[in-house]
Amino acid sequence: MTKLLLSLHVLAAIIAVGPVTVAASMFPPAVRRAAPAEGDATAPKAVTTVALLHRICRVYARIGILVPLLGLATALAMGVLGDGWLIASITLTAVAAGVLLAFVLPRQDELVEQLTGHLPVDRRSTVRLAMFTGVFNLLWATVTVLMIVRPGSTTGA
Repeated sequence: MTKLLLSLHVLAAIIAVGPVTVAASMFPPAVRRAAPAEGDATAPKAVTTVALLHRICRVYARIGILVPLLGLATALAMGVLGDGWLIASITLTAVAAGVLLAFVLPRQDELVEQLTGHLPVDRRSTVRLAMFTGVFNLLWATVTVLMIVRPGSTTGA
């Protein structure tokens, strides 16, 4: 059962978190390309791309809830719920989810609304979004390393 849970946990992480990290990273430059210059109209195809990237982030973020749920089930089955590397991973996962929900997705919403409303887009807002996205991605990369290395673990890594 442990191997099945671990496999499902890893698959969920790859399938759910991977697309969010890629789409969220592509979003700020896509907004900059789609944003109209002074007096110009937005390019419909570019706006469609931005909207698609945002949809990918929203949908896969919802699917991503499976990752910590399956991770907790796996940790319980392995008897490692109290290990330091796992507690650190859980904490960083919660912080990453918070960054995504509080900073990345709302700012994406705002930028999509600005583009679809043919409003000017401030470059600084895309730069800030890129920074928050980078923090989110760095947190997930750290969690991934902790899951592989498992410092202090006695479970045979």
